[in-house]
Amino acid sequence: MAKRNPNGEGTIYRRKDGRYEGAGYVLMPDGTYKRRRVYGKTWEEARKKLTELLAKSDQGIPAADTTESLGTYLAYWLEHVVSHKVRPSTVYSYSKCVNAYIVPRLGKKKLARLSAKDVRLLLDWARQACQCCAQGRDAARPAGERRCCAATPKRCCERRLSPRMVQYLHAVLRNALQHAVREELVQRNVAKLVQVQTPRYRVGRGLSVAEAKKLLADVRDDRLSAAYVLALYLGLRRGELLGLHWSDVDLDGGSLEIRTALQRVNGQLTLTAPKTRRSERPVPLPAVCVDALRRHRERQAEERETAGE
Repeated sequence: MAKRNPNGEGTIYRRKDGRYEGAGYVLMPDGTYKRRRVYGKTWEEARKKLTELLAKSDQGIPAADTTESLGTYLAYWLEHVVSHKVRPSTVYSYSKCVNAYIVPRLGKKKLARLSAKDVRLLLDWARQACQCCAQGRDAARPAGERRCCAATPKRCCERRLSPRMVQYLHAVLRNALQHAVREELVQRNVAKLVQVQTPRYRVGRGLSVAEAKKLLADVRDDRLSAAYVLALYLGLRRGELLGLHWSDVDLDGGSLEIRTALQRVNGQLTLTAPKTRRSERPVPLPAVCVDALRRHRERQAEERETAGE
């Protein structure tokens, strides 16, 4: 005779294919209860899986939603999580990474069924595939300017992603899935199971003393001479340098404060906060920088007077 579970413990029965199926109502991420099923080769195997599922539900741990796709979840993550936590430039780069590489390959995959193998195959594709061909960039060009997969005769330009971009692609997917774990949409982050080789970078040597002196001499009469001087002496990021205001500078005290940065986001220039909280910092100004800024302010005053209204 078939074994019967107590009320509330679910149901286990034998299927026509010989396997055993267990079913019970469990807590879902949206707070509702739905009937979920587990399978096993024996009655005991099905009972253990069903017991574990029901025990997690009793502890308030919702079961994974097997209907939501990875593409749907990533759209939610970008709009409701990423956009409120990071700078606009980072939101743009995350969105481009998701929409150009992840969604076309894995967007229809169910979030709960995503595996480490799926992630590994995505990264292998990113390393090997010509992105000009994969994304139809050449086909979007005018007929006379096509030079790759859409040209006649067809010839591949082999524009593949750099190791750094592959690493970034993995990081974006890993961060998205980690948030899904925190919201209890999935039980584990499968992207963490995939290792990505860290790219090797060349060490920047900078300018020699002779090269630096020549640069300062060549740009002394340039309209943006002060920008070159500050970049050379202070080592500011480009966005920090271009985001400076006179209100950030104390020429008498010989210091400036990094408060904003100029970033290009989706083709538009915008002032944002610096890259990190530690980037908001006071910076002492050497005498040569103070002199360059004084000349720059005088030049601005002359330009303003010449321009008039």
